[in-house]
Amino acid sequence: MRVLVTGAAGFIGYHLSELLLAEGHEVIGLDSHNDYYDPALKTARESRLTGSDAYHAVRGKVEDPGLLAGLFAKHQPEAVVHLAAQAGVRYSIENPRAYVEANLLGSFELLEAARTHPPKHLLMASTSSVYGANTEMPYREIDKVDTQMSFYAATKKSNEAMAHSYAHLFDIPTTMFRFFTVYGPWGRPDMAPYLFTSAIFEGRPIKVFNHGNMRRDFTYVTDLVRAIRLLIDAPPERPGDASRIGADDSLSPVAPWRVVNIGNGESVELMDFIAAIEAASGREAIKEMLPIQPGDVPATWADTALLRRLTGYAPQTSVREGMKAYVDWFREYYGVDAG
Repeated sequence: MRVLVTGAAGFIGYHLSELLLAEGHEVIGLDSHNDYYDPALKTARESRLTGSDAYHAVRGKVEDPGLLAGLFAKHQPEAVVHLAAQAGVRYSIENPRAYVEANLLGSFELLEAARTHPPKHLLMASTSSVYGANTEMPYREIDKVDTQMSFYAATKKSNEAMAHSYAHLFDIPTTMFRFFTVYGPWGRPDMAPYLFTSAIFEGRPIKVFNHGNMRRDFTYVTDLVRAIRLLIDAPPERPGDASRIGADDSLSPVAPWRVVNIGNGESVELMDFIAAIEAASGREAIKEMLPIQPGDVPATWADTALLRRLTGYAPQTSVREGMKAYVDWFREYYGVDAG
């Protein structure tokens, strides 16, 4: 199979590309290597992929007019996994234009390319943040999602609507997946695992927002990319009879389009997550208790029944196990003395 992965040098894109290569697939990996965080980490990830003859690295921004259209025309990918985006809830308050360019214009360029050269399956990343102010948990894909609390989440909800229109108009089988707090080796340095782990090793306080009264569905990255890989083989079909769509299925009644949660299926207290880092590092964190930040939600929790039904798979790496692997990688990559 020939797969185009956008954001291939990113955290999730790297792990997915590595999995696809290990299975013997060909990967066209597009990434801009922008400076939202240290590009050296992206270069280090990509260097582990370019050792394979089946990996084709392409440098560029998804929003660059015609770039994606050219890649679709040249490589004719059978599957496309669109992960490239401007990430981060808090940064979207500081620099919303970056989200318009990467998330809205970039996704538009992707959809136009797919319209001209349709893949067998288009998969696009969304986020648990689209659930916004919803309080009924666990979150289900069929829940109403009209109360986004950050501009980042609003752009991702817009991506879902944009993709649905193209799926309907041009019959492009499309799966949107909503990620839930992904963590693991090679993770981004703007995310909590890095911020907490680096502070603990350096003896600095960690910032604990909402005074620790936060819960997240923490999803280990290798579990997540395994779910994406399995979803590639489960493209949605346009329903012939909308009345036969299951009550808990997010399949559109008018398009080959579906949204799927990818989470661990449990909501973990933030203080328990911190305790897992402390256990893995062998050090106690100095905690600075702070109010909740603008754009944040106090809790997330994924209903993963649809993922299980479509793929037979359910992520299940525990936070203790996953953070042990992350801290081991952190020590090695950043050269932290085990003592």
